[in-house]
Amino acid sequence: MVTGGRERLAAYLVKGGDAVLRAQAVRTLVQELVGDDDAALVVEEHEPGADDGDVAALVDAARTPPFLTDRRIVVAREISAVSSAALEPLLAYLADPLDSTTVVLVTGERGRLSPKLTAAVKEVGRVVEAGVPTQRAGRSAWLADHVRGGPVRLDADALSLIDDHLGEDLGRLTSLLATLAAAYGNRSRLGADDVRPFLGEAGAVPPWELTDAIDRGEAGAALAALHRTLAAGGRHPLQVMAVLHTHVARMLRLDGAGIADAAAAADALGTKSSYPAKKALEQGRRLGHEGVARAVALLAEADLDLRGTKGWPEELVLEVLVARLSRLSPRPRRR
Repeated sequence: MVTGGRERLAAYLVKGGDAVLRAQAVRTLVQELVGDDDAALVVEEHEPGADDGDVAALVDAARTPPFLTDRRIVVAREISAVSSAALEPLLAYLADPLDSTTVVLVTGERGRLSPKLTAAVKEVGRVVEAGVPTQRAGRSAWLADHVRGGPVRLDADALSLIDDHLGEDLGRLTSLLATLAAAYGNRSRLGADDVRPFLGEAGAVPPWELTDAIDRGEAGAALAALHRTLAAGGRHPLQVMAVLHTHVARMLRLDGAGIADAAAAADALGTKSSYPAKKALEQGRRLGHEGVARAVALLAEADLDLRGTKGWPEELVLEVLVARLSRLSPRPRRR
């Protein structure tokens, strides 16, 4: 059955790491499923993850025929907090769902999503990814698509500014667009200068923006990425150290191994993706054996400094490390 442009399946699983984006995806999905019906009669909400993992009430609701409508939509939040054993009644229901019920399952901040639940939902419905693509190109495309349907119109410079500023925190996009619409009016056409005063604190950036800036030898950009990783990203200094350790360790494993291409590098590193292996191979060649060895030594020194050797603040230790690692990369010659 199709309603409001959305096919009514027996179950949907909404997942994603950002709570705001998850909530937006659930709201849009439920609105499309309800269509022209009265949501007060159609929709019933449960939170088994906050109720000692008990899914009995959820399953009873799903098995109950609708009243005064032709469809029942049962929303279950924090489903990832329910243990695999406690999910058995729900899995049994999904094996033979009621034709008149659609179950919308939503992950949360706690627990780990059961692979059995994911597989069961895929048998009778589909999984909705509420997150943002991790790669920069995919993230920019996601941003452009959501802005296109928003209340204001942004030129290319404004869009690029928002992309750079929000970073991984694209859950703030909806409120930013609403604020711009309130300030300038719906359907207004805005540029970067119009948007800039409303951006607030810079958002988090993915770890590879830090390591890419280091590889390019751009200390300023690397330090900016470091600060956004620690502040907006909420990462502990030891987590940042782990990222840098992994980055340099890949180059160390490939150093002197006589590997010629990305596929062989991926095999040597034990990874399915050839892209990070290719980056490690190319950067290791740029640094040379002495540069890779120096990077290892700098990491070892910073590791001791984080444990109190120098008595420096943790952020200062990382700043010095990032600046020194950036200096190892050969800089392009200026004309």
